[in-house]
Amino acid sequence: MSPAPTISTGVSSSSLDIPLIDFSPFLAPSHPDQPSTAAAILNAFRRSGFIYLRNFGISPSDISRTFAFSAHFFRLPQSEKDKLAWYSPRANRGYSAQGQEKVTDLTDHDEVAKLREEEGEDIKETMEIGREGEEDCPNLWPEGEEEFKEWMTGFFGRCKDVHRLVMRAVAVGLGIEEGWFDGYTDGGDNTLRLLHYPAVEGRVFRENSRRVRAGAHTDYGSITLLFQDERGGLQVRAPDGSYVDAKPIPDTIVVNAGDLLARWSNDVIRSTKHRVVEPPGMEEEKVHPARYSIAYFCNPNFDRFIDAIPGTYGEGNEKKYKGVNSGDYLEQRLTATY
Repeated sequence: MSPAPTISTGVSSSSLDIPLIDFSPFLAPSHPDQPSTAAAILNAFRRSGFIYLRNFGISPSDISRTFAFSAHFFRLPQSEKDKLAWYSPRANRGYSAQGQEKVTDLTDHDEVAKLREEEGEDIKETMEIGREGEEDCPNLWPEGEEEFKEWMTGFFGRCKDVHRLVMRAVAVGLGIEEGWFDGYTDGGDNTLRLLHYPAVEGRVFRENSRRVRAGAHTDYGSITLLFQDERGGLQVRAPDGSYVDAKPIPDTIVVNAGDLLARWSNDVIRSTKHRVVEPPGMEEEKVHPARYSIAYFCNPNFDRFIDAIPGTYGEGNEKKYKGVNSGDYLEQRLTATY
């Protein structure tokens, strides 16, 4: 019998639990805790779609430096950022000013426009970075910021390694070969998103109770690695429909499953709605400080066909979704939000 993994509580409420899991067994070859750690991850993905991970292979100092580079980027003159404008759903690279994207699960443009009127624009600006060297989809870098480019390219690679290892844990949890997903993660068709939620007056939320910094949505790909600052504001939707605060925990990341992994797993794994709102406990504040976060959106290689994983269907449990091409699916979802 495998030893029990190191698990504690990340979030606990009457309607939702998100565990905090020590991921170090997957940083060491053939560690005896790998099967039980994988089982804990899969169980959390089944129940809530979210986990906190500790000891995942990226140092706190590297994360701090990435946040510092991100803040530096968003302090650049607006004219400089606008030169790097996001340019297509297929590429999903570049800068998006506040109001350009409305995060939602809706896919109809008229419905998205109606939602913008009801909730207001998302209060955020973003910078999207993909893998270097993809033909016809270049990354856009600010002029004279070579150190920013070099650091973000390296951080992208560190996150790619975490993606591969988490998907290995998912494979072990599902009872398939540990490296089953390797041929889907080696291309690195992922997106490193830097997010800046500017300081905002508290009255903005009080005047419109539906106003949010980022609207309720599920993520589109396989998994997302989320690095939070200390401000908070992330909320996860519980099965009863309420939203629960997923507060920042030092030296951890939040990892959540996305829609494509839910499809891929034939709904064994849950893709859960979440949003970014007024930080908890600050309802009466006149001004809410700026918030920064970094999301690494992980996807199967864009040239791969995604169909139900072996073992997730059969014996009366039919496939729930038609197979899709990974790149086409992500492009379709992104087209609706810009």
